Amino acid sequence: MNDAPGGSYTLVVGLAADATVTAGALGDRRLPAGAYAYTGSALGAGGFSRVDRHRRTARGDNDTRHWHVDYLLGHPAARIDRVVRSVGVDVECAVAECLPPGPIDGFGASDCSCEAHLSAGDGLDALAERALAAHEAAVASSDDPDATVDVVDGSGE
Repeated sequence: MNDAPGGSYTLVVGLAADATVTAGALGDRRLPAGAYAYTGSALGAGGFSRVDRHRRTARGDNDTRHWHVDYLLGHPAARIDRVVRSVGVDVECAVAECLPPGPIDGFGASDCSCEAHLSAGDGLDALAERALAAHEAAVASSDDPDATVDVVDGSGE
């Protein structure tokens, strides 16, 4: 995935058991087991290598916590099921605003005016379908003819 130019992404995350996560300044927050979607951006020189970093955190291979989502992914009950990507375009906030409301106000949205970039859904498949539709709509509205949307396996394989 490192060969992609970057863009925006949504991690579709399964949480197998209830969890309490300490999300930086947001403090300790309890999340029930279920399906979650975190939307972020990977626009720097490393492109989607940020997603690879999230995968390492979810596997327990990275203990550094930079972003709110690191606290969720670092919980042993969390796993990344799949990743929906908008390649070559910044549609992070547009996608986040199209997803169901989040369980934690401000989660992942400390640098924008969105309510949150973490949403909760009724199941992994349904949440992934909503994320895909949100990415497709945002890319269609971006007027960037080279932008694309794809879905990749959460494990990176």
